[in-house]
Amino acid sequence: MAETALRLRDWATPNYMYILVIMETDCYCTTARAATRKMTAMYDAALVPAGVNVAQFGLLRRLSVATALSVAELAQAAELERSTVTRNARVLQRRGLVDIGESETDRRTATIVLTPEGVHTLRRGEPLWEEAQSRFEAQVGAGDAQALRSLLRTI
Repeated sequence: MAETALRLRDWATPNYMYILVIMETDCYCTTARAATRKMTAMYDAALVPAGVNVAQFGLLRRLSVATALSVAELAQAAELERSTVTRNARVLQRRGLVDIGESETDRRTATIVLTPEGVHTLRRGEPLWEEAQSRFEAQVGAGDAQALRSLLRTI
């Protein structure tokens, strides 16, 4: 047991940690997740002046094309779990960007609508989001960026 603990502790030294950090993987999922974290950070940084992150901005954009969406409809449109949409919608509600209320047709169903402040935030964020899009296209090339988007839509 002590030998195992010693060996595991050795792996935590800076030299070994450096090796672990620079190791590449052939795992598609791991590579996609790492790329997603980098892209999310880039978009989040771009949207700071609008006061939202890219996940929140994405929900605001989805809500902008409808007068009201149920949690289930928004979850389906955003390809997220209902619990994730509910949690994020409550954050947006606390910030005054959306209202959550009962459906007019089914009192058991919650509906989410943009508030005027939500519309204002969306408008403020659109050029920032477009700038992030352009920055990504410049980084990887416009053709490759479009090809990547097309490829990802097949999943």
